[in-house]
Amino acid sequence: MTAEDGTFASPGHLAETTPGEDRRGDLFDPACPTRQLLDRIGGKWISMAIKVLGDEYPGEIRFAELKRRMPGISQKMLAQTLRHLERDSLVARRIEATAPPRVHYRLTALGMSLTEPITALREWAETHMARIDAARMDWDRAEDRQSQRA
Repeated sequence: MTAEDGTFASPGHLAETTPGEDRRGDLFDPACPTRQLLDRIGGKWISMAIKVLGDEYPGEIRFAELKRRMPGISQKMLAQTLRHLERDSLVARRIEATAPPRVHYRLTALGMSLTEPITALREWAETHMARIDAARMDWDRAEDRQSQRA
C-alpha cells in the first residue's frame, strides 16, 4: 500500500502468510507456537471480531461499526484485539488520510480460513450448551451437598 492513497502497512507486518511456513509443535509445551496461537485466538473478543469481519468478507468495516456490532467490548479492548489480529496477519488495516482519519479493517485470506473452525466451535457450543449447563448445575448441587456434610 502506498501513502498516496492514504494507506500504510504496519512496520514489519506481512500482508499474507506464504506457503511453506508450515511449523508444527508440541501442544503440551508452553513455549509451543501452536499453543500460543490457540491461546490468542481462543478469546471471546477474537472470535467475535473474526465473525463480524467474516460477515463482511472480502469487504471492509470501520472501527466504530465493529464496536457497535460487538456489544460489551470497550474501545481499548477492540483496539488491542484488532492489533493482535493484524500482528498475526489475520486482519488488514487501511487508513484513509482524512481529518479525522478513517480506519477500515478486513480479514485477510488467512483470517477468512479461520472462520470455518470458529463457526464449527460456536455451533457445537450452541447445540450442547443446555446439556453443559444442566451438568454444571448437577455438579454444583452435589458439591453443595458434600460440603454441607463435611
